[in-house]
Amino acid sequence: MESRSTALTATPIHLPVASMRSVYQTQDVERKLAKLQSKEHEQLRSTYERMLERGPERFQVKPSGIPEMATLYQMLPNFTEALDDVRRHVALSHNSPDGLEVTPMLLLGPPGIGKTHFARKLAELLGTGMNLVPMSSMTAGWLLSGASSQWKGAKPGKVFEALVDGQYANPVLVVDEIDKAGTDAQYDPLGALYSLLEHDTAQNFVDEFAEVAIDASQVIWITTANDERAIPEPILNRMNVFSIPAPTPEQARQIAGQLYAGIRGEHGWGPQFQPEAQADVLDTLAELAPREMRRALMTGFGNARLDGRDHVRVDDLPRPAAAKSRMGFVH
Repeated sequence: MESRSTALTATPIHLPVASMRSVYQTQDVERKLAKLQSKEHEQLRSTYERMLERGPERFQVKPSGIPEMATLYQMLPNFTEALDDVRRHVALSHNSPDGLEVTPMLLLGPPGIGKTHFARKLAELLGTGMNLVPMSSMTAGWLLSGASSQWKGAKPGKVFEALVDGQYANPVLVVDEIDKAGTDAQYDPLGALYSLLEHDTAQNFVDEFAEVAIDASQVIWITTANDERAIPEPILNRMNVFSIPAPTPEQARQIAGQLYAGIRGEHGWGPQFQPEAQADVLDTLAELAPREMRRALMTGFGNARLDGRDHVRVDDLPRPAAAKSRMGFVH
């Protein structure tokens, strides 16, 4: 698929320029549409018409230089190895016409330590979109690759949706809890990944619903899991595997401080509160899993606001929930 350079307006300062990349060939869609009977496959016809209306070109973005990632390292201190890997890939694409190519990664670790949050922050860093594909309780093989239009209720898969309906040729796709993907004798929900995780075969990925070749070679794949033993070996061999430890008490305290500052900075009411959280509040938040910290802080901010204070106190936090959300830390 071809790409060309263009100016991208209204983007973060570290992304002044993007490429436009064709993610499918218009003539392929036109041929498929022409073969449809006048009153059959209305959803498929609508899909082809939408593809022609939108056109095949999508933004392919990358940092114009090696971005400053100190804040991310502070926010995600237990993800240092994964962040280092991202920096290496960004460095390779720097001062090069090549797009940003990131080897698919598997984040292994207990629930609630911030794996999905890492993926979201990575998408923000790279200036691209993020799509979440939750694999738990999903048994249908079409989740990623689509279902044949011959089936009732068939529709395109998540990869097609991200590239055709989205803005980017290189979105971050997060396959969440890949180890919990259900299987049966007929369908394998991970089957599509065998080709999607390989750069060469992903260039001509065919969604089973639309049956049009899609260039998925630029997709940035992040998978998460609690237990790698449930993941097929050929899938594991296609990814860089990072074991994400639970944060140490000091790292958890650091994460809590970053979340406090982040929430304060992203809301209009934020400046009404002190720039930094009190030490005992950070100590209490550090006992929570990272995914619980944000909810606790939002409750704390709300209670402090109701009380007319400019600071959050320990008794503003939801203590019963905190007691249930304790997790083990590395010492």
